[in-house]
Amino acid sequence: LGAPAAAQSPSLDLARSTGITGERFDGYMGFARAPSAELRREVGAINIKRRSLYARLAQQRGVTPEEVGITAGCQLLAGVRSGEAYMLSDGAWRVLAAGAAAPVPSYCR
Repeated sequence: LGAPAAAQSPSLDLARSTGITGERFDGYMGFARAPSAELRREVGAINIKRRSLYARLAQQRGVTPEEVGITAGCQLLAGVRSGEAYMLSDGAWRVLAAGAAAPVPSYCR
């Protein structure tokens, strides 16, 4: 799987490190807390790029875009750092505690 569109702006990096936005189990970014309009636009643009990538890869591999997204979500969750928010398939937002292992679900292994 190619790398999904990553969070690469200073405002997005700040939002990730402060737990406003984070990675979701389905390969998309989401909001653990209310975002600014600018942040909502940035995350929306990233998710559009990801959706396009997942659709293209799904067509090439004969699977659904959702399956590609879940696979990408496994990779993205493995990269969550201390203090960052993340969402697993139960829909609850969590923040990775200092020293805790990355939140990789059992279906990713």
